[in-house]
Amino acid sequence: MAEKIAIASDHAGFELKAVLKQELEKLGFEPLDLGTDGPASVDYPDFGNKLAVALEGGAARRGVLVCGSGIGISIAANRHTHIRAALCHDALSARLSRQHNDANVLCLGARLIGVDVARDCLAVFLGTDFEGGRHQNRVAKLG
Repeated sequence: MAEKIAIASDHAGFELKAVLKQELEKLGFEPLDLGTDGPASVDYPDFGNKLAVALEGGAARRGVLVCGSGIGISIAANRHTHIRAALCHDALSARLSRQHNDANVLCLGARLIGVDVARDCLAVFLGTDFEGGRHQNRVAKLG
């Protein structure tokens, strides 16, 4: 059974979210789409919070959030103590967010990065393990 990955976006991230859902399937994951379902204007905090609730309830262990810049939706998600949402702009930041910070949510800015970079970030984020060790104590202090 494929691991479920929760995914959500606001209106600015709707198109990129659709691409990333397909990419999740190609990578062997099952996307759990939490909205939004179209380009009509919505509020990004609602979708950051919805994903946080889904992870807290066990519907998925990891998630992906997309808004225009990635900033707002990452702030909304990080208000929840069980979320470590990382705003990534390239594969290196995605890798380090997992290796050093044990991030469980990848955040992307649809207006700032291209589709190919977003795909790379997703693949690296999902394929990279937390290193633990010297990073474990730091991550434990986050919540």
